[in-house]
Amino acid sequence: MEILYEDNHIIIVNKTPGEIVQGDKTGDTPLSQTVAEWLKEKYSKPGNVFIGVVHRLDRPVGGLVVFAKTSKALARLNEMFRKGDVHKTYWAITRNMPAKKSDLLTHYLKPVERNNKTYLSEASDPKAKEARLRYSVVASTERYHLLEITLLTGRKHQIRAQLSAIGCPIKGDLKYGDKRSNPDGSISLMARKISFVHPVSGNLVEVSAPVPDDTLWKALENDYTQNQLSVNE
Repeated sequence: MEILYEDNHIIIVNKTPGEIVQGDKTGDTPLSQTVAEWLKEKYSKPGNVFIGVVHRLDRPVGGLVVFAKTSKALARLNEMFRKGDVHKTYWAITRNMPAKKSDLLTHYLKPVERNNKTYLSEASDPKAKEARLRYSVVASTERYHLLEITLLTGRKHQIRAQLSAIGCPIKGDLKYGDKRSNPDGSISLMARKISFVHPVSGNLVEVSAPVPDDTLWKALENDYTQNQLSVNE
């Protein structure tokens, strides 16, 4: 388990694809429990350790997950996430190049629990909610493209469904239209950066996750870095 930030109230972990954040019907050990056990051992705490789940990532997605270590932080973080005061940036790899290099996407999405999938719907559908995100193509190889995504709303499978809707399913995401799975069962989507004002101290917290130790991810990250250097020259 990779801890990227910790203080008295918050801990931020780099989730591995395949892990679940919170317990579910599979019975697999959730990341929340792993973090609690790590804290219990690190600080030699007696009894149960408090860990508050603030948000989740889909099982095949990796990257940053924030947990609260105190009830005060949990309540305040929940409110911050609800109001959109926590800024999250995602990276996604797609095989197809979007028609526009950058855009604001707006759709209406409706989750269906029966097959654990989110579908596009109409604004008139009472079960659908508006979903908005911004993306930019920030790097490319000969066959793949790296998109940087800022979520403006937080809907189930939002990035996966919205990129699929513009003909750019995420690499490895069979559920949303990609043609081949990734060997490890992941999809090529990660929670790359997060920033927010600390709910207790008031200080700015900014954390970035490293890309997976994978040839394609590293190549796209290198192209991204070169592009940023060119822009700043």
